[in-house]
Amino acid sequence: MKTFQLNGTARTDLGKKAVKELRKQNLIPAVLNGGELVDLPYTGTLKPCEKLVELTGGKKGIIVTDFTVTKDSVRKLVYTPDIFAVELNIDGEKKMAVLKDLQFHPVTDNILHMDFLEVTDKKPVVMEVPVQLEGHSEGVRAGGKLSLSMRKLKVKAIYTNIPERLVINIDNLGLGKTLQVGDLHFEGLELMNAKNAVVCAVNLTRAARGAQAKQD
Repeated sequence: MKTFQLNGTARTDLGKKAVKELRKQNLIPAVLNGGELVDLPYTGTLKPCEKLVELTGGKKGIIVTDFTVTKDSVRKLVYTPDIFAVELNIDGEKKMAVLKDLQFHPVTDNILHMDFLEVTDKKPVVMEVPVQLEGHSEGVRAGGKLSLSMRKLKVKAIYTNIPERLVINIDNLGLGKTLQVGDLHFEGLELMNAKNAVVCAVNLTRAARGAQAKQD
């Protein structure tokens, strides 16, 4: 997975008025959720841009960092089918993260908010990874039509093990056959989608049915 370098600026004013002013300046509010849980009560020191979010049960929490990024700086991160590990530099402090969520304006489609998750080489993270089909299907050669039902698959792995694409060979996919999530295996990755979910299929066309009928 490629690395995307992104600079951010810490923010402490979180009110609606402040957020509105940020957007006028072409800035996007963002948060970085800590990847590691902390024990409560927390005995460490929080920075002005950080806050502690208590999780259900009250014994653990996560540290959330509020910051801003510019619209131009995230354009190539957001408007692309590619996935990235993001090297965040917030006022000189660097942390590795992945983009977890985006909020868009329902009318203008402008980005309203971005959520990042801090990642490490010790704790697995769940991400959606694009699917890439390769090869020449038996079924397509016999006159069938290939359809891709799932353009992305959800995987769980250490972020350094997550590839840019999940490459699937379809040479042996016959006419009228499907390839399901349960048929796939990738070293170091756990697929999180339902095992019976269809990733791709070779559908019978009218010409293929006619040829098949003649053979029968």
